[in-house]
Amino acid sequence: MNPRERVCCALNHEEPDRVPIFVGTSGATTMLTPAYERVKRYLGIQHPPRYISKTFQYAQLDEEVLVRLHSDGRPLLAGPAPSSLRRDISPDEFVDEWGIHWRRSPGTSYYEAVSNPLRHATIDDLERYPWPDLGHPSRFEYLRAEALRIREAGYAIVALTGIAPFEQLYLLRGLDALMVDMATDPDFVHALLRKVCDLMAAAGNGVTTAAGDLIDVILAGDDLGTQEAPLISPAMYRRLLKPYHAELLARIKSRTSAKIFFHSDGNIYPLLGDLVDIGVDILNPVQVSAKDMGDTARLKREFGDHLTFCGAIDTQWVLPNGTPDDVRREVRQRIRDLAPGGGYIVASVHCIQHDVPPENVLAMCDEAVVAGRYPIAP
Repeated sequence: MNPRERVCCALNHEEPDRVPIFVGTSGATTMLTPAYERVKRYLGIQHPPRYISKTFQYAQLDEEVLVRLHSDGRPLLAGPAPSSLRRDISPDEFVDEWGIHWRRSPGTSYYEAVSNPLRHATIDDLERYPWPDLGHPSRFEYLRAEALRIREAGYAIVALTGIAPFEQLYLLRGLDALMVDMATDPDFVHALLRKVCDLMAAAGNGVTTAAGDLIDVILAGDDLGTQEAPLISPAMYRRLLKPYHAELLARIKSRTSAKIFFHSDGNIYPLLGDLVDIGVDILNPVQVSAKDMGDTARLKREFGDHLTFCGAIDTQWVLPNGTPDDVRREVRQRIRDLAPGGGYIVASVHCIQHDVPPENVLAMCDEAVVAGRYPIAP
């Protein structure tokens, strides 16, 4: 099997030759830039850094590294959205296309949002705000040629859309203010969600118009969980957010046969049935260190007929603190739990952090090749 065939087989809940691997296919499955620089030095590779996201320091991996790490997918990235708000302030400070002010403090890995442009906005203010043009044709003009290149090389095409409405709302409004809004001013929340979702739908339309017939996996998501529980109650999710998620995913599915990859960190076990309801095909990252998410055998029993799991290799303790043998044991356990019958893609729990030794990155990927051969031993 070539890598694309392997991925598609697993996504159809059939057993390929081995469990697929996603490294570098998206921000959620790549490395932070400092971690990637360490891996490049370890492998003796010298290339200037590139980014899937400058804000979150998600590295865009070089092809020779993707090959060495056995990654079966390649990312398909749209261009920047035209915006009157975007501006650079310094190498460590900028305003993005939404008008959010970001700053990276000395010694930190990520940029942090230091102001929320709609913190004090009213419903009337939303119509006057200079929104970015997420559906502008310039963002998608090269996507088809890149998708064809990836397809011809034999890899699964993983398209990034930027669809994450809840996350965008709390960056625009501030998490504390948004939580108050959701409890006390649902009309404002619906108005803001409507605006943001329409913009994100235009981005999804642009991606699927350009290359929807070639894409294998298309990304959406929203961080809905903390370490202990969902950020909001299941009832509030169903009342306020779920209809917008359902609408956005239905629009995508009407335009492409690609599988929907939905990213959410944390304990979202109480919401998994809802994600199945709205058409999610692939759950990522399966944060095994979060409450109710660590029993991957139970997740497979309860949801394995409906969801493909992508992730589950622990980045909270095993990858940064374990030995290569610890990493190999972790990979074997998750493969035993999640891979029988297909429906599993090996990946780290979210992006690989700066404190993960290169030896552990290679141990994760190399063990997945060895232990992931079908049939999977019980």
